[in-house]
Amino acid sequence: MDRTRLAEFLRSRREALQPEDVGLPRGRRRRTGGLRREEVAALSDMSTDYYSRIEQQRGPRPSEQMLGAIARGLRLSLEERDHLFRLGGYPVPRRSLRNDHVNPGMMRVFDGLADVPAQVVTDLGETLKQTRLAIALLGDESGYTGLARSLHYRWFTDPTSRLIYPERDHARHSRLIASDLHRAYTRDGRDSRAGTIVDALLARSPEFAGIWREHPVAGPYCAPKRIRHPRVGPLELHCQILVDPDQSQSLLVYTATPGSESHERLRLLSVVAGQGL
Repeated sequence: MDRTRLAEFLRSRREALQPEDVGLPRGRRRRTGGLRREEVAALSDMSTDYYSRIEQQRGPRPSEQMLGAIARGLRLSLEERDHLFRLGGYPVPRRSLRNDHVNPGMMRVFDGLADVPAQVVTDLGETLKQTRLAIALLGDESGYTGLARSLHYRWFTDPTSRLIYPERDHARHSRLIASDLHRAYTRDGRDSRAGTIVDALLARSPEFAGIWREHPVAGPYCAPKRIRHPRVGPLELHCQILVDPDQSQSLLVYTATPGSESHERLRLLSVVAGQGL
């Protein structure tokens, strides 16, 4: 671990990042450019004291998990994240095994969507980031581990993943999800994470196996959705997709037609989420 260069690197990236880049107000009392240490700590889900110690070349060696959190908080590119890990004395994370680093450009767009349901997902259905309203709408999808990190896997193995969708829509969702996984499998091969998920599903889900034998071709995965929300009732939502080709990630934004019942219910859900109900 190179404490001096690690501290210098973090300080340089913190000072180069502006509040507007991460969706924070600049405020009138801000005397210098860049982010404050407490702001970076909050964005990285750690205490201000812990982050400050790293910049001040004090405290214990940060773990790989902490460095990953700081990389996300500082909106580092993949190359910058890899450099951060090297300074911390760790090998560069293998991108093919777990693609959990959100592109800085994608994060800037995501940060401006705090008041709408939006989430960043990988091409394997792994949710990386969700807005508050997306969690209220779909549930917290970012805390799963192992194969269950993938919605593609959960859809065919966990019946609770289907509860918010009308039963008449299940077959359509199944085919779209299998098609999306088929695209990743064709691109990355059997020895990839997509291949691991496919093998597991073929062993566990006759429904998936039946669709897989038909060689489903990927279509518009994020088609219009009907959701049965337990608090605000049924919603009919449209989904817009921003794709980051370099990282195989997508930003999904859910909207409702203005003036519709779904639009009013989405507004109600925002109030419910704000009250923590």
